[in-house]
Amino acid sequence: MEKTPQGTPVGVDDPYEFAGVCDYLTGEGQCRYAFDHYEHDPEFARERAREDYECPVVDPETDQSWVDCPHFRSRNRDRECVRCGLAEKRMAHDDERPLLEEHHLSYDRDGETLSHEITVYLCRWCHAKVHDSWARITDDAAPDPEAIAALEERRSREHEELSFESAAKRYERGDE
Repeated sequence: MEKTPQGTPVGVDDPYEFAGVCDYLTGEGQCRYAFDHYEHDPEFARERAREDYECPVVDPETDQSWVDCPHFRSRNRDRECVRCGLAEKRMAHDDERPLLEEHHLSYDRDGETLSHEITVYLCRWCHAKVHDSWARITDDAAPDPEAIAALEERRSREHEELSFESAAKRYERGDE
């Protein structure tokens, strides 16, 4: 199983199984990294410019994969835990700790630091289980009871905030 630089497990054997398309890939199949960040890797940018910024990974005539691209990045955008399915519930103007945390899947491989950022979302409870034990992201898991309680508590507060109370009723109560 892959491990962090501190030696804790990340919950997967192959991070690329959880990678989606590259965040830099445009709908037209072009590499936005080479165009927007040419100063970070001029050689890469020149090579992509010669090919009209086409991404070689999505070209069906090549056998390249995301592993071959030096600037691949895939961040999960779904706001739910990939392990137990707990959905995020953020409260506006609140500093409470989020229910979901970004979990990085790719670190060092055989002493070589990977430049690829592959992340998914895990709830705080699954995140702790993955890092503190041999729990895997692919485990069939239900949300932790504490996680459900935290989610329901936030939903209750949200419903309270959404309820309408006229100013007349509020002032009426204040006079009593």
